[in-house]
Amino acid sequence: MLEERLSRLRAVLSEQGVDAMIVPRSDEHQNEYVAPADERLRFASGFSGTAGTAAITQKAAALFTDGRYTLQAQQQVPKGLWQVRHSVHERVSDWLASGLAPGARVGFDPRLHRATDVKRLRDELAKSGLALAELAPNPIDRIWSDRPSPPMNPITLYPEEFAGEAATSKYARVAEALAGEGLDGLVISAPDNLAWLLNIRGADLDMLPVVFGHAIVTSDGRVAFYIAPDKVGPEEALALTKSGSVRLEPPEALDFAAWAGKTIRFDAATASAHQAGLAEAAGVTVDLGADPVEKMKACKNAVEIAGMRAAHRRDAVAVTQFLRWFAEARPEGATEQDCVEALEGFRKGQNLYQGPSFRTISATGQNAAQAHYQIPVEGAGVIRDGDIYLTDSGGQYLDGTTDITRVTVAGAPTEEMKLRYTQVLRGHLALLRQRFPQGIDGAQLDSIARQPLWQEGVDFDHGTGHGIGHYLSVHEGPQSISKRGRGVPLCEGMVVSIEPGYYKEGAFGIRIENLAVVRAVAEPPALAERPLLEFEILTYVPYERALIAPDLLREDEVAWIDAYHRRVCDVLTPGLAAADLDYLGRMTAPMSGQGAIRVRET
Repeated sequence: MLEERLSRLRAVLSEQGVDAMIVPRSDEHQNEYVAPADERLRFASGFSGTAGTAAITQKAAALFTDGRYTLQAQQQVPKGLWQVRHSVHERVSDWLASGLAPGARVGFDPRLHRATDVKRLRDELAKSGLALAELAPNPIDRIWSDRPSPPMNPITLYPEEFAGEAATSKYARVAEALAGEGLDGLVISAPDNLAWLLNIRGADLDMLPVVFGHAIVTSDGRVAFYIAPDKVGPEEALALTKSGSVRLEPPEALDFAAWAGKTIRFDAATASAHQAGLAEAAGVTVDLGADPVEKMKACKNAVEIAGMRAAHRRDAVAVTQFLRWFAEARPEGATEQDCVEALEGFRKGQNLYQGPSFRTISATGQNAAQAHYQIPVEGAGVIRDGDIYLTDSGGQYLDGTTDITRVTVAGAPTEEMKLRYTQVLRGHLALLRQRFPQGIDGAQLDSIARQPLWQEGVDFDHGTGHGIGHYLSVHEGPQSISKRGRGVPLCEGMVVSIEPGYYKEGAFGIRIENLAVVRAVAEPPALAERPLLEFEILTYVPYERALIAPDLLREDEVAWIDAYHRRVCDVLTPGLAAADLDYLGRMTAPMSGQGAIRVRET
């Protein structure tokens, strides 16, 4: 089937007068997660990961992805038809240049590429005599006869009791930011930014409560919201427009002609080349930069932080119930999928639960060596004695979004497993406990979590942490903690994950993840010369005692873990039944008689 699709696609490329095509894994909003109608990369290649780009010529095809997905890609894309390339080590443009003659034309769909990426690609390809060519319609859409329809789900209003701020207040803040930069308007194309600004949610993407649309915010605080009319009911329309600040328009009414001579900010991270091109053609000065909404959304207010704390405590109850089930009640022959369903069952018992925040990673044995492993449609791994089992999961609650990774073991672990788990745990604790001056970004913090692994000559091929939304995207910018980083300082109110790992291909994988909110240090050192920030823990689920090697830990690390586990007991005890409490007691029993280090808690 995939071979036939590739053949048909090449025929369409010839018809459209191009020699190659670039296929990103994105939609017109540059989402990480896309609707079934936008799964073009998966349709063409079979690859189902959330990060990838394909380059297709008449003679070859290559899938580029990063270290999270290279093993998965090798298993999913047909060998002989597709090459798998590492996107960090090789550029798509270099691969195309190596296989195309000067003068060749490389096609792309401008709706699916960021304006910033297109400029870079054009410059890179030009060095080899290659040219970019816009394609309309998309060649994949032409051969995808049973392509699903785009989502048309209704919006819902998000109560201020959860949002913590009125939408009108948000419009005013955005307007002030635009005026401060001398901008006339802002185009919002990121669905989660749109949802936050308007205090709405939706269901256009699985596990991400957003609705597709666009908005233009003016420097005087007015908002034009471009959305399919069928998505907005009478009650929602009234609530949105009653202040007089918002005007509802159908998507086709988005026209930049009235903005000729004006300067409009387009989000460099999400604005499509198509949209920016339309604005430039209408005489608009396109300012590619940061959408100010993203930073505002990332810095949670007091109500949002309180909601995140509450959601994480309920979620911790469900995850701990699951870990007890895995250890004591899991049936013989249980599979990775059985574990997913069991965990989901426990979460469904929690108040305000709306569903998973992403597709659960449930991986046993060598499958856990794939950082973002996904269970195949057929052939879910069976939990076997001696296997390490990794689950990376999260929940969407009306008052917050969660994301947690825990590792356990079926039976007795090997000494190597305990060594690697403890090394990962030490890196996790080192960053979680780190204080840092204001102005520090994630790239400067990333190596702290890697140091115990680097000391032993190992590393992990993914970032250490990402931002998390408030009943929104489980992966939220602009903040991140990674080697590359984004140059964005961590600020009070930002929620981040701290999740170092270790992966041994063909054997096992380990990742330990807690979420934390950035806050000011309440009692800085007396001689401190700069304001200090620290991480307040949100996640309270025990670490796997069977995998901890206490003799590899420093005394202060043992004391910190003991103090953390005491706090875990305090948080979880009210929500657990007797059998779960017995399990919790064993998992949190002190490793030493000490415990002088106080866990930074709420």
